[in-house]
Amino acid sequence: MTGIVGIGASAGGLVALEQFLHAVPPHSDLAYIVVQHLDPTQKALLPELLQRVTAMSVCEAGQDMPIAADCVYVIPPNTELSVSNDTLKLSRPREPRGMRLPIDVLFSSLASARGDRAIAVILSGMGADGTLGMQAIKAVGGLTLAQDPSTAQFDAMPCSAIAAGCADIVAAPDALPGRILRYVARFADRAPTLATAPAHDAIGGPLEHIVGLLRQHSRHDFSHHKTSTLLRRIERRMAIHGLSSLTQYAAFLERSAQEIELLFKELLIGVTSFFRDPAVWDYLAEVALPELLARHPANEPMRVWSVGCSTGEEAYSLAMIFAEAVQRPARPTLASLQIFASDLSPDAIAFARRGQYPATIAPSVGTRRLARFFTTVDGGYQVKRDLRDQVLFAEHDAILDPPFTRLDLIACRNVLIYLDSALQRRLLPLFHYSLRAGGLLLLGSSETVGRQSQLFAPVDSKRRLYRRQDQVVTGDSDFMVQSFPPLTAPAKESPMSSAEGPPALPDTLQSAADHVLLQVYAPAAVVLNAAGDIVYISGRTGKYLEPAAGKANWNFHAMIRDELRAPIADALQKATAQREPVQLDGLDVTWSGRVQRVNVTVQALHQPAVLDGMTIVVFRDIAPAPDGRRQRKSKSALNAAHALEIQRYSDEIQALRDETRASREELQAANEELQSTNEELQSANEELTTSKEEMQSMNEELQTINAELQTKLDDLALAQSDMKNVLNSIEIAILFLDKDLNVRRYTDRAAKIINLRDSDLGRPLSDLTSSLQYPTLHEDAVETLRTLKFSETQVLANDQRWFTVRIMPYRRLDNLIDGVVITFVDITATKNLESTLREQARPTPD
Repeated sequence: MTGIVGIGASAGGLVALEQFLHAVPPHSDLAYIVVQHLDPTQKALLPELLQRVTAMSVCEAGQDMPIAADCVYVIPPNTELSVSNDTLKLSRPREPRGMRLPIDVLFSSLASARGDRAIAVILSGMGADGTLGMQAIKAVGGLTLAQDPSTAQFDAMPCSAIAAGCADIVAAPDALPGRILRYVARFADRAPTLATAPAHDAIGGPLEHIVGLLRQHSRHDFSHHKTSTLLRRIERRMAIHGLSSLTQYAAFLERSAQEIELLFKELLIGVTSFFRDPAVWDYLAEVALPELLARHPANEPMRVWSVGCSTGEEAYSLAMIFAEAVQRPARPTLASLQIFASDLSPDAIAFARRGQYPATIAPSVGTRRLARFFTTVDGGYQVKRDLRDQVLFAEHDAILDPPFTRLDLIACRNVLIYLDSALQRRLLPLFHYSLRAGGLLLLGSSETVGRQSQLFAPVDSKRRLYRRQDQVVTGDSDFMVQSFPPLTAPAKESPMSSAEGPPALPDTLQSAADHVLLQVYAPAAVVLNAAGDIVYISGRTGKYLEPAAGKANWNFHAMIRDELRAPIADALQKATAQREPVQLDGLDVTWSGRVQRVNVTVQALHQPAVLDGMTIVVFRDIAPAPDGRRQRKSKSALNAAHALEIQRYSDEIQALRDETRASREELQAANEELQSTNEELQSANEELTTSKEEMQSMNEELQTINAELQTKLDDLALAQSDMKNVLNSIEIAILFLDKDLNVRRYTDRAAKIINLRDSDLGRPLSDLTSSLQYPTLHEDAVETLRTLKFSETQVLANDQRWFTVRIMPYRRLDNLIDGVVITFVDITATKNLESTLREQARPTPD
């Protein structure tokens, strides 16, 4: 299979392309496909220009043309070029001029056709074309390269790829081929890959050291990710740097914090798109989501968690189908939505929060949804504010951080496939705990719940949609032991002697038993640090704590439910000033539509030393009292205790309401005027944006044409210099006249016969003087121009030299007569010889 290098360039790309191809050896065993932004109405000169700098064959790409090594294929104007198997495919652009992204089209097809063997290069150009395609190639493990922006005439395209974290290598154009060939040689010459080697050969000191460095840098533990995935990504980084062993790479990581960050990003495989696997989304929109809405309480928002959301496409897809479902005429509903979208990558979360995507999302989103949920911006689409407000993006580790709770749907697609079985067995019970009764779990096409079928029942196995099993028997300790296995190796057993008492249980069984007791029988509790942040959670705290909207915040005061916030805040202040615990009895909290009474204990901790300065808050539910009168009396006493405080809050709220009402009335009129103005400005902005994109595209095409024409001008100037040197080097004086017999050009020897200088260009022949005794020179030139017949005359000059003057028509390449050419050949020597011979031949008088 021939290796393929896709090259994308735009304005200023001709020079970079020439430098790149000039540095490619004639026999690299690779094929090169060049895509440049070209004027769709003009014939491209790019193949001829590139052929001058490389010994490889350069040709314009054709439909179904086979791809051969050591060849360069150039995109034709007004087409999109892609790769399928080992052939080239041409198609007409679907987008209007100014909106086309042909480089993304090529790179995306390379990612599909070549996988981790795909190679993409971005050179000089304006805009961001190529960035999305490079993301696709990087996601499948291919090699991505970008021109060093400092060497680019226009640096927007390379800078866009670099800013998106897509470029593995950044260098000058003439240095990129060498880096590519070294990378390819590394894969061609290596032994069986680390990723396919036996696990016991790959796992060991160097890999554990690399995982440890990643954990120190990012706090995230990759030791329970699949070894094959880890090694495949590590091997790719080794190939980029030309390293041959894990030991060398581990040593390199110790010296380079930047490489650790790059490897961390490499391992966060962010392959996603809007409405990926359309059949799954159609089922969610048409069947699963309407059923979920039908049984959902109308007064509570629907809560969704998108685990591993990457750059946000999946979370926004969920928000879109929800908005469509609630407005369906057959089953309208007023339910609201809150989506928690989490990922390990801070860059991906930042991108998702911006909500701005390239124009290439149009086919997957569709025209109708684009018009409803997006606005057109420079180079792509922006998620509208009302859709954006429904999604909370947070950098979150589902394994290390507390989970989101009381959820109706969890979408965890294509995350579990990168984790080993032990980690999968831990996450699935966590998802079960986080879901409400009857909640749904959506997995990727290659994922299942495996042996955790007691937790989730299939709704549609083909589409990997499962429903939470509500009646799960948890009394058997084996269930908890299997669901929550320890993620670290157990310590060695240390049985006690008979004198000390009964032998200790093995650590694994003991820790599992402790875990069962904490989860099943111990009351819910949280440990807080001095700042009020939660540092540890025990048991089920979903009744009392709820993640706050906005950026992920694990502060206790932000998460505690409203009914408990004020009394517990007072208890925390009292607990810090005394050693005895503070007890709060009979507090009410609303959860799942019912009121639960709870006793709360707050105590400052001083022992052991590691907990010094922290506070523990313990929640104990109170069973409903059998005597209804006692319950009413207790509740009445509690209400009386809070009556004064509630009255004070009510007075303050009423005052705030009065101020807000007055402000709202004043702002409403201004808001209506601004709304009208905003709609007009938005319409004008969309028109201007479209015009700007078209002008930018035309500008890039003109830059390309200008570069090609400049090259042609340079060639023409060189040819003119060559012609001038040729004419001046021969022994013949030549004078070029146009069709009006004005001087067009002459040689240096002609200036010595006819009085000419640079300022005489354009002067009529009749105005010039010469040293020739040829008064009919002008008339003979006119006759030659009229009859197109040659004229040849031998003429004597004033300095007694003889010349043959030949007058002939000036014929252009298109066979049109455009003047005359007069040549002056010095025949003085011939005339003198002729005169001498005549003298010698004359008979001598007797």
